[in-house]
Amino acid sequence: MTYVILDLEWNSAYSKKRRKYINEIFEFGAVKIDDSMNVIDSFSMLVRPQIGKFMNPYVKKLTNVTFEELQEAENTYTEAIRAFADFLSDSVLLTWSTSDLLALLDNQHYFTGVGKLSFMKRYCDLQSYCEHILGVGSASRQLGLSTCAELMNITADGEQHRALTDAQLSYKCLKKIFRKHVLEEFIEDSTDDEFYRKLTFKSKHITDIRNPLVDRSKMFFDCPECSARCVQKSKWNVKSRSFKAFFVCPECKNEFAGQVFVKQKYEGVVFTKKIIEPEQPQENEASKTSENNNQ
Repeated sequence: MTYVILDLEWNSAYSKKRRKYINEIFEFGAVKIDDSMNVIDSFSMLVRPQIGKFMNPYVKKLTNVTFEELQEAENTYTEAIRAFADFLSDSVLLTWSTSDLLALLDNQHYFTGVGKLSFMKRYCDLQSYCEHILGVGSASRQLGLSTCAELMNITADGEQHRALTDAQLSYKCLKKIFRKHVLEEFIEDSTDDEFYRKLTFKSKHITDIRNPLVDRSKMFFDCPECSARCVQKSKWNVKSRSFKAFFVCPECKNEFAGQVFVKQKYEGVVFTKKIIEPEQPQENEASKTSENNNQ
């Protein structure tokens, strides 16, 4: 089995055809690896813009790519995707999160009129795999590629925020924590409609406590000190796309704020709970002065 790790760079471009902005892909970068995690090939290609008329200043600064450079690129999107499809062949496609895959799907539909990536047979979300192996990531905060690399003391080779460099960095992360039997559990069949329904489903945080999807019976907390079931002492308030309330332990009197994220995903509603320890009161200047005078 071989794997292809793909990274894309894109520019937000306004489409008169769709009357909205499109994440127009301007660079492909990919590495192909074997079952022993050896790189056996690589792919890098700039794409000539057909929608955008200029480069977003933020993207230009981030990637150090100019619009003039892209205008001189040899390949359009349709030419680039044909070349990449040949490179992918029957390998498993991996991307860091599904954002690149969604951008690819959007470009594919815009330029070819096809709503699927027919050249892709199997797919794996590398971000989800790394979060699982490392035991990090949550409903409120996903693991970024650079953060993942830092956790494992991995450095990037070459210019950051370029497609091939980021694909190579993703490969280094995978190689360090490669567990074939675990990775296979994250590989999905991408040939049916169910895969695309799941891919395009827009997950969202639920912030209305009256929503019938909010199961109040799951919004409890156990004391972090003695594990006793705590008593809720305030109403739920919405804060940072989550619900927050104060709790007290009936046994050890420990007090804390409990935060619950309720996220509706394709698979169902996910509840993620977090304990926020109370802040220690700070001494005011008057008490500090009094203390100093008593010394």
